[in-house]
Amino acid sequence: QVQLVESGGGLVQAGGSLRLSCAVSGRSTYAMGWFRQAPGKEREYVATITNSGGNTYYTASVKGRFTISRDNAKNMVYLQMNDLKPEDTAVYYCVADPTYGTTWDATYWGQGTQVTVSS
Repeated sequence: QVQLVESGGGLVQAGGSLRLSCAVSGRSTYAMGWFRQAPGKEREYVATITNSGGNTYYTASVKGRFTISRDNAKNMVYLQMNDLKPEDTAVYYCVADPTYGTTWDATYWGQGTQVTVSS
């Protein structure tokens, strides 16, 4: 069993930065990731990181602006978000064991943290 608790969301102006954190309890050897869901839109894959942290992957719309990282000694996962845009406004979810079948999904989900970017 894995429990995930996100923090670090908030309100920021366009062009600003936020750093999301995810505290992981339980098994911490999974690949980890971040998803988001904007009002009225489908859930969207944002980024994933392998269990060692050696490889990272991003959806095209955030590549070059967001950075996913993890500290396995502290059981933490992070999402550094720079040059934020209004279209980044969403609830951001930390996930463990992300999978891809016909769509992205994950075995474990956090409760989510709201990110709002004002123009």
